[in-house]
Order: sequence, then C-alpha cells, then structure tokens
Amino acid sequence: MIEQTDLVVTDWNYFPPEKAIAPEDKIFSYTSFDVMRKRVSTKKGIACRFTCSFVINNNVILEYIGEDSYVIDLADIIDKTELTRMIRNSFSKYNEKFEFRKLGTVLQHTTLSPLDESNIDLDAILPLLV
Repeated sequence: MIEQTDLVVTDWNYFPPEKAIAPEDKIFSYTSFDVMRKRVSTKKGIACRFTCSFVINNNVILEYIGEDSYVIDLADIIDKTELTRMIRNSFSKYNEKFEFRKLGTVLQHTTLSPLDESNIDLDAILPLLV
C-alpha cells in the first residue's frame, strides 16, 4: 500500500518589489526537484521536495519550498510508471498550494512552470525504493 502525506510548505519567503512592476519587466522562475530516501523497519518511501524562486530585475520576489512524501509497504514494488505518477501528484499538490498562496502577491497572474519530466532521472530514484 502506498500512502501520500500532505504537502508541507517549508518556506514561503515573499519579498514584495519596492516599486510597481512595469510591463517590460520580466519575471523569471527557476524550479528544482530533489528526492530523498525514507526508511523504517516496517516501511520504505521517498520524500519529494520542490523549490521555486521568482526573480525580477535580479531581485528575488519569492522563494517557495514544498515537501511531500510517500510511505510504502516493504513488499510493494514500484516501477517507473508508478514513480512518475507519484512525482506528478506531488508536483500537482505543490502547484495547488502556490495557486492559492500567490493571491495577494505581485505574482497573482503568474503560474509555475510545468514540471519538465525529461530532467528527472527515474533510474537514479528507483533504487531508493528497493
């Protein structure tokens, strides 16, 4: 059995710009994804962490970090399809939290960049779930 925990926002550091954003100003975002192995004597799992920074004119507007984890029975075998589904679900929750929390910031008309799954090395993550 696979259990997904609630996504926890570990950092939401918002730095409002000193002046209004002009139409020619570009907001850039950078998102990274990290995975960590979790294990106890009766379960195994992974923790997924997404980090996103929004920058305008070389100034950070928002640093946003969210963590999600999966707890899996030791006997369960996870394949690439299931792992991909798990990562997508985690990113979806991460995006939902952003969509809600961005209201009231200068980022209210901004979206997170989609998750680029081609950059995720599933073969490196799967051994963490053995």
